[in-house]
Amino acid sequence: MSDALSKIPIKVIGTPKPGMKLHLARRAVQAGIIAIAILIPASGLFRIDPVAGAFVVLNRQIWFSDFFLMFGLWIMIATSAVMLYSTAGTVFCGWACPQNTMAEWANYMTRKLLGKRAEVSLEGNAPIVAASKRKAVNWIMLGASFLAAALFFGIIPLFYFYSPRDVLAFVTFSPDRHLAKSLHYIYFVCVIIILLDIAVIRHFWCRFSCIYRVWQHFFRTKETLHVLYDESRSADCAKCNYCVTACFIGLDPKKTDLYDSCINCGECINACDRLHAKEGGKGLLSFEMGERKKEKYRGASFRDNVGSLVSRVSWTGPITLLGFAMFVWGLYSYSPFNLSADRFDSSGQDYQIEIANKLYKPAEISLHVSGLPEGSYRLDAASFHLDAAKRRKVTLHIARSLPQGLHRVSIRADSDGGWSGSFNIEHYSMRGMK
Repeated sequence: MSDALSKIPIKVIGTPKPGMKLHLARRAVQAGIIAIAILIPASGLFRIDPVAGAFVVLNRQIWFSDFFLMFGLWIMIATSAVMLYSTAGTVFCGWACPQNTMAEWANYMTRKLLGKRAEVSLEGNAPIVAASKRKAVNWIMLGASFLAAALFFGIIPLFYFYSPRDVLAFVTFSPDRHLAKSLHYIYFVCVIIILLDIAVIRHFWCRFSCIYRVWQHFFRTKETLHVLYDESRSADCAKCNYCVTACFIGLDPKKTDLYDSCINCGECINACDRLHAKEGGKGLLSFEMGERKKEKYRGASFRDNVGSLVSRVSWTGPITLLGFAMFVWGLYSYSPFNLSADRFDSSGQDYQIEIANKLYKPAEISLHVSGLPEGSYRLDAASFHLDAAKRRKVTLHIARSLPQGLHRVSIRADSDGGWSGSFNIEHYSMRGMK
């Protein structure tokens, strides 16, 4: 019976090829990052309102008075970036950077339509086009794909300056009174920049111009995540150059150094694993966190990785917690409306009350005045509807018959959401003044 069962063919469906798990995981992260790049502004988590001239965090306009909220947020972002730099190096470039994702896709399309050696270079070398692909239709398809990608990716920056409603109206060519005419020019500039990037610049930016890569060198140490090469098995790859051709940055993964341009994408590891899996072996490359050990190959253990990580965050962790505490306090003390008042005319009898809605949802506002006798003042509007992220001005008229002297006046505003605020003014009246 066992012999009969052993002869039954077994076919495994849906299992990735050996060495492909890392590659597929990176592709999933890259796609997720693009989705997150759209969801962050579209959900109101963070964007810029050019009309109000304000940052928007959690659908709240951030003013200078909201110092703790904004400053705490930037402290968290900065220290988190430092922790990422010092532990994982430029892993953001290889796994999450949209620029790198677009450049990789452009390389793939170029090789698919023009040949495997059709590399784009800013050094003046023309791409080597395969003889079988020297056709006008291939060039047209390549240009059309680049333009389509630029038109798509050019929409993403718009979400950081305009509401999803405005962007949707723009994409669907729907008339919208909120749609700024300048949006068309901004979109055109974004498309041109992205088109030049994926058609010409590509990884040149990553290798020579990226500020992130330069900045992270200040925090990168000998214990930062890096590619480890098993020199004890160097004979297994004496005539192999597969990992080098797999590196789109143009590095030799067997000779990575502390301050090279490696972005920890893992494609060289993936390529080496795939090659040796054909013979039932394991690749010579792997990720390692911890100090590089040249005398003997040894993959870093979980304990080593945790210890290295703890040492990295020992000084940035408290600062991150401080930023988080400031951010939470900023949310708690945040005022969704701003109330102010000032003299309106030269006579000094009228005051202009201004209330600004810092939230991106409408509200019903009611105004109340205390400190003045009944009948000695009049409001243009005691209650009104205030649109999302808008301002409303109301004039307070004070009668000239008010008794002479200094009157301390309090203006209170209440919203239907439970918010209440007050603004105090001192009005000096001179009876009979003309």
